[in-house]
Amino acid sequence: MAIRKFLLIISISLFSLTSQAAYLFIPMDDTQQDHLKAYGIAYWIVEQEVEVDWLLNYKGGSFMTKYHDIIEQECKIRGVSYNIIADAQSTAILLEISDPQVNMDVVKLVKAPKIAVYSPKNKQPWDDAVTLVLTYAEIPYDVVYDEEVLDMKLPLYDWLHLHHEDFTGQYGKFWARYQNSAWYQEDVRVNEEIAHKLGFSKVSQCKLAVAKKIRDFTAGGGYLFSMCSAPDSYDVALAAEGVDICDYMFDGDPPDPNAQQKLDYSKCFAFTDFTISTNPFEYEISSIDILPAQRKANKNNDFFTLFEFSAKWDPVPTMLCQNHTEIISGFMGQTTAFRKQFVKPTVLVMGENKSLGEVRYIHGEYAKGMWTFLAGHDPEDYQHFVGDPPTDLNLHPNSAGYRLILNNVLFPAAKKKKQKT
Repeated sequence: MAIRKFLLIISISLFSLTSQAAYLFIPMDDTQQDHLKAYGIAYWIVEQEVEVDWLLNYKGGSFMTKYHDIIEQECKIRGVSYNIIADAQSTAILLEISDPQVNMDVVKLVKAPKIAVYSPKNKQPWDDAVTLVLTYAEIPYDVVYDEEVLDMKLPLYDWLHLHHEDFTGQYGKFWARYQNSAWYQEDVRVNEEIAHKLGFSKVSQCKLAVAKKIRDFTAGGGYLFSMCSAPDSYDVALAAEGVDICDYMFDGDPPDPNAQQKLDYSKCFAFTDFTISTNPFEYEISSIDILPAQRKANKNNDFFTLFEFSAKWDPVPTMLCQNHTEIISGFMGQTTAFRKQFVKPTVLVMGENKSLGEVRYIHGEYAKGMWTFLAGHDPEDYQHFVGDPPTDLNLHPNSAGYRLILNNVLFPAAKKKKQKT
C-alpha cells in the first residue's frame, strides 16, 4: 500500500507538469451508477494523500480530483461512474459554484479519517448498517469494544460509530421476548464476562464508564455517529449516572424507585425531559422513541425530508445532507424516530417528518467535537427483525439513506474553514 501510494503521488505530480491538465469528475446525481462505492473512491484517493474537491450541492454533492489513469482504473474496477474533463471545464465548474447567488461551495478533502466501529465481537450478521456499508464501499475500519475504549484506544481514531448498543445495561430490552434464545444468553454471558474482567460488578456500570470515555473522545475533537438504539440509550445512560434504572433480571436487584426524579438531563448530548422505561416487559428504553403503534405511518407513506442549509455559511450540515434526493424513505428500528419535544433546542435538526412530528436526523457539537444521530436500523430494510439476513447492498448501490451514513464517514476528511464573521 505504501509503495502504491508513493507511485500515485509521483505520477500525479509528473502529470501536473504536462501541458494539458485534466480532472476526473465523479457525479453524485442520478447519473451515478453506484453512489455508495463513489464514497469509497473518494476516501481511497484521499488515503493516497491526493486532494479531492467535494462540490457541495453540485450535481448531488459530486467529487473532483486531478486526473490520473490509476484513479480512472480504480473507478472502473469498483463500478463508479466518472467523466474526464479538461482544465477549462473544472475551472468553469468552480466559477459557477463560487457565485454568491447559488447555494453551492467547495470543500477540500485532505486527510482520510481513521475509523473505529464500537461493536461486540459476537455481533449478529443482521446487526449493523454502518459496518455493512463501510465494507461495501471498501472503506477500512477497526472494531473496538469495551476493553479497547477503557484502555484509552479511542484517541487513536478520528471517527467513531456506535453499534446498536444499549448503554443502559438492559441488553436492548430483549429479555421478555428472547430470554430463552441462545444468542441472547450468549450476549448476556459475554457482557457480564467483560464487565467483571474490567472490574465492574454490573454490566450497567461498565457501559456507563464506556459512555463517559466516548463523551471524552468527542469532547477532545472526535466525530461520533450512531443509529437506532444507541443514541437514546447513550443519553439515558449519561443522564442516569449514579442511578440504578435496571430491574433484577438485568443486574440482580430492583431499580431505584425514584430513578426518574434523579435523572440529570444536562449530561445528555441531544435529549432532555424524557421519561425512562424501567418495565422489563416493555421493548422501549425511554419516551424519546415513538412506538410503532403510535405512528401514523407505514411503508408506503413513511418518509422524512432533509433540510437545505447554506453551503457557503453552514458547510457542516450541508456536507452531512448531500444527496441526490431530499426525500428519504423511512425505516424502523428499536428507535425509529425521535420525539421532537425531547430534542434539546440547541440541537440542529437535519431531517424530519413534520406531518408526523418525528425527528430522524440530528447533529450537534460537544466541546471540540461533533456528533450525529440517525434514527432507524437499516435504510434499505423497512422493518428489520432479529434473525433476518443482512441487507445485500449490491441491490441498493444508490441508496439515499445509506448516503447519509457515508456523508458522516467522509466529513472528517474535510479541511476546516475559518469561521465567517
